[in-house]
Amino acid sequence: MPFVLGMYAYVRTVRQPEQAFTSVRQLVKNLDPNLPISQMKTIDSQMQESLITERLVANLSSGFGMLATLLAAIGLYGVMAYIVAQRTREIGVRMALGASGRDVLMLVMRDVFVLTAIGIAVGLPAAWGLTRMVRSQLYGIQPNDAFTIVAATAGIIFVALLAGYVPAQRASRVDPMRALRWE
Repeated sequence: MPFVLGMYAYVRTVRQPEQAFTSVRQLVKNLDPNLPISQMKTIDSQMQESLITERLVANLSSGFGMLATLLAAIGLYGVMAYIVAQRTREIGVRMALGASGRDVLMLVMRDVFVLTAIGIAVGLPAAWGLTRMVRSQLYGIQPNDAFTIVAATAGIIFVALLAGYVPAQRASRVDPMRALRWE
């Protein structure tokens, strides 16, 4: 009978579910020895199996997000290193006129902050608008969850400032005499 092949039965037990498998098999065998029993599993394992695809997508998305963050940090580092290299003469003049390493550090970090602010000013409205497209993929959070958006923005700011700090630190240690002779 075709309906028997697609039939599922759920059994509640106070024992460990795996211990009840043999009892259930024996009970069904006593009722009808010709009735096949297959794919006995717990509700927990069934839930785990049903969420495999969603977990894979979530893990891949997290991995690609981390990769994108790393690439953005490398890109920002490269841009800031290039800007510092182009401004070496200016930085040398500033230091020769009495600017401290801290002043130069703040000068470069201000540029990093401006670039970061521009990126966030463009990215936040875009992310806010695009969350409507992924609404069905989100589980447990609202599309425009304020905590998640603030945490992601804070993470981006942290990574950007960290990526810009290395060229800024290098610029603060420029020897004024070498910088004035540079080019």
